[in-house]
Amino acid sequence: MYIDITTKITPKIIKDVQGNETKALTGHLGTHFDVMNKEFPLEYLKKTAVIFDVRNVRERDISIKDIDLDQIQEQMFVIFHTAFIKDEGYGTEKYFKEHPQLSDELIDVLLEKKVSMIGIDFAGVRRGKEHTPKDQYCADRGVFIIENLCNLGEALRNEAQVKMTAYTFPVNYAEMTGLPCRVVLEV
Repeated sequence: MYIDITTKITPKIIKDVQGNETKALTGHLGTHFDVMNKEFPLEYLKKTAVIFDVRNVRERDISIKDIDLDQIQEQMFVIFHTAFIKDEGYGTEKYFKEHPQLSDELIDVLLEKKVSMIGIDFAGVRRGKEHTPKDQYCADRGVFIIENLCNLGEALRNEAQVKMTAYTFPVNYAEMTGLPCRVVLEV
């Protein structure tokens, strides 16, 4: 079975996002990679993925204590399910400014484990002024952030973490910091 975890873009979403996110129409609309100044490696099209259910983490950063690090292998696509996109709705001011975030320690551990991609169902691994530098920090180490994923609960089916195959297809844009993409899970 295939599950599309890409945020569907509608004219209403475009209008809402334009008022709340300045980079939306330069590659950062909906589900996208923050590739910064890097090229998307074609070997990242198909990856083993693991989804961690971290919906219970509130009022603090998601940390290494919230996941089973032993589930993570080199070159994996690691995805975090918070349900924030479902609960808040993509495109609102709160969505872009008050979203969950990963702790710096967790991000560093993921980089040490040499994952290929980090997927989130919210607007950024860090908020505010920390967002772009952390995206660049990860990209400089060959790890790309995919933001604004959805339908992750459908893939989990009451499991705390699930391994599956993820297919990611970015648009072939050049010289942009974000690449819109479609992400599909095979479960």
